[in-house]
Amino acid sequence: MAIRQKTVPGTIRTGGKVWLYLVLLTLQYGAQPLITKRFTGREVIVTSSVLACEAAKVVCALLFLTTEGSLRRIFKEWTLIGSLTSSALPAAIYALQNSLLQISYKNLDSLTFSMLNQTKLFFTALFTYLILGQKQSVQQIGALILLIFAAVLLSIGEGSGKYSDGYNSDHVWFTGIIPVLVASVLSGLASSLCQWASQVKKHSSYLMTIEMSLIGGFCLLASTYSSPDGEAIRQYGFFHGWTASTLIPVVFNALGGILVGLVTTYAGGVRKGFVIVLALIVTALLQFIFDGKPPTLYCLMAFPLVVMSVSIYQKYPYRIKRKES
Repeated sequence: MAIRQKTVPGTIRTGGKVWLYLVLLTLQYGAQPLITKRFTGREVIVTSSVLACEAAKVVCALLFLTTEGSLRRIFKEWTLIGSLTSSALPAAIYALQNSLLQISYKNLDSLTFSMLNQTKLFFTALFTYLILGQKQSVQQIGALILLIFAAVLLSIGEGSGKYSDGYNSDHVWFTGIIPVLVASVLSGLASSLCQWASQVKKHSSYLMTIEMSLIGGFCLLASTYSSPDGEAIRQYGFFHGWTASTLIPVVFNALGGILVGLVTTYAGGVRKGFVIVLALIVTALLQFIFDGKPPTLYCLMAFPLVVMSVSIYQKYPYRIKRKES
């Protein structure tokens, strides 16, 4: 009996461009929470910010398809029914998730947000098992338990006491911690549905980005009919509170989506996992440099747990040994 090792398509490349993609994605992941908090004022209407991000993603995906030369072919094969069955539900979920993240960005410090946001790894694993039957290794299960423990530590630490900006623990819980945790659940569900569409329905990832951004945008627009954000847009205008600098986190977020695709294609999932770990360090450093705010005791306790969790999860994937005669 012999065990045949299968070669993974898109073998990992170690050229200079790949390292550039890795460095840029690390910086983008690490700086995104800080940039969003710094350049998106509290008076900016959440729905307007999310809609602008979705528009930027559509533009980026179209540019990629055009660069590949596959734009015409993909849209010739496009059907409305296929689009709705593959993209409608995850698009609506992602639209709600993005709104919750925009709320949480403004009410948590950047490092705490980044670490709590890593709980989406747990929910992604859970939903991929329920929807796709994708199992986890023993090491991965242990890593997910570490991650949840870190999230509990952060929730206790950040939900107690009073912040320097005058917000009490109730405000932090309901506008910071709970939104990012609910967003993590939604992210796990939507990610699993996208994986199902990609593997089972054979849907193009770039086309899904366009479909989901458009459908999610329409869902958000429909919600403005009776939501507080909709009332604010009608009263003050879509770009209320916007400045030229508000475009920075919007563009930064769209570029991050491009870099994720490049890193996943050319560097592989394991290296992407280490990018996430390094990004937490970048977030902590940038927060200290620009805000002069050192990590809290609970952050320092949770940080090594998050680093260990993400590293172990990416390093020890579930493997099936296929024996052949």
